[in-house]
Amino acid sequence: MAEKTGTKQSGLFTDFYELTMAQGYWKQGLDRTVVFDVFFRRHPFNGGFSVFAGIETCIDRLLSFSFSEDDIEYLRSQGIFEEGFLDYLRDFHFTGDLYSFNEGSLIFPQEPVIRIHAPLIQAQIIEGLVLNQCNFQTLIATKTTRVWLASGKKDVMEFGLRRAQGTDGAMSATRASFIGGASSTSNTLGGKAFGIPVAGTMAHSWVLSFPSELEAFRAYAEIYPESTVFLIDTYDSLKSGIKNAVTVGSELHKNGHRFGVRLDSGDIAYLSSEVRKELDSAGLSDAYITVSNELTEEIISALVASGSPVDSWGVGTNMVTGGSESSFSGVYKMCARTDGSGNMVPVMKFSDNPTKSTNPGIKNVYRLFDENGMARGDVITLDGEKITPGREYRYFHPMIDYRHFSLSASDVRPMLKKRIENGKRTEKRLPDSEQLRVSRATMMEQMETFDGSYKRILNPHIYKVSLSEGLRNMKLDFINANERAD
Repeated sequence: MAEKTGTKQSGLFTDFYELTMAQGYWKQGLDRTVVFDVFFRRHPFNGGFSVFAGIETCIDRLLSFSFSEDDIEYLRSQGIFEEGFLDYLRDFHFTGDLYSFNEGSLIFPQEPVIRIHAPLIQAQIIEGLVLNQCNFQTLIATKTTRVWLASGKKDVMEFGLRRAQGTDGAMSATRASFIGGASSTSNTLGGKAFGIPVAGTMAHSWVLSFPSELEAFRAYAEIYPESTVFLIDTYDSLKSGIKNAVTVGSELHKNGHRFGVRLDSGDIAYLSSEVRKELDSAGLSDAYITVSNELTEEIISALVASGSPVDSWGVGTNMVTGGSESSFSGVYKMCARTDGSGNMVPVMKFSDNPTKSTNPGIKNVYRLFDENGMARGDVITLDGEKITPGREYRYFHPMIDYRHFSLSASDVRPMLKKRIENGKRTEKRLPDSEQLRVSRATMMEQMETFDGSYKRILNPHIYKVSLSEGLRNMKLDFINANERAD
């Protein structure tokens, strides 16, 4: 990952057809300013929200995106690029503007979470980079937040390094998981790079390396008395594991040390309850229980609902890979371009599938709040349209059907913020560890402004995302003009 300032991002990190189109634009003299939106069409995991992540690493990479001489030579070897265009790429750097939601924000389908103003060639070539950085991290941050909510906002440890998609996938997942609510990671390099607390217990191999489980536990406790967690399911969780943990744990307890036990297999609901009884009957009520083993938010939610006495959760595979969802549905679509007279004009993509048609024009997003500070809906407006608190407006369904509603909001907050202007950051770059904590805090603060019905793991309520009257009318004009053309 290119977290550190000064790290170069190769311009070859793009789909090949972006470069062939870019040469076409160059030859046709079409390198005029355009506007692209990044938005998504549905929440992953059948959820009611998504958590925006990856924009900070995206900006780092975007501002270092360039073509080295080796990159140019590789493109020359393809035999289809003219020397004039290769000269253009040799001096390539992003000179446009970028607006985005703050990292950690809750986001919803159809709303532009990133808006890019740039010359057409630049805007086209950076598409893959922007989507690559934000789609995966948003998927993992969203998954982690679901796990965190399911746990009752308890301690969630990210244990996914060995199951992640390569080294970059592991690092990106560690970063996104922390934004999403994980409190620590097993990824030591991720801990160093992002300032995230690192955590771990012991493996079954530790226990198997000693003549007996008791000796294994005692040796570990002697080395790490301040942070001992006994893995108790190597042989038998209840017949031997918890018995030996109580024996050694009592010795730690007498010396003023707190310890934990970990379950990594079996019926977690039953075993955790029995383990809790054993600990409490031994006078070790401050000992804690952590569990792992292919956990999902659904499993965690069921365990919490049944009253399982679990204090912390180690989640790996299903959190860092996305589990049931392999990707996030973010897309990158043009919404406005400069015409031959130098005027910025809206454009709209049509589709046989109405849900894949886009919203035209340069747009903003506003979040509407009631008098209690709770979010009531997001409104996509045309740039220049204003929403005044206390004034009632009509808002329209994104699919241009009959549905609409009226609302007078007590507070209205713009969600898109200018992050890059003329190829330069608008604000000083924060250190990675500091930025990550800001992003995490954003998620937690925004989560408190949404009713619990939107945050349910199963069958969440659908949060309203609507079009302003101006945008709805513009979209209708495009649709009617297209129908007349047919």
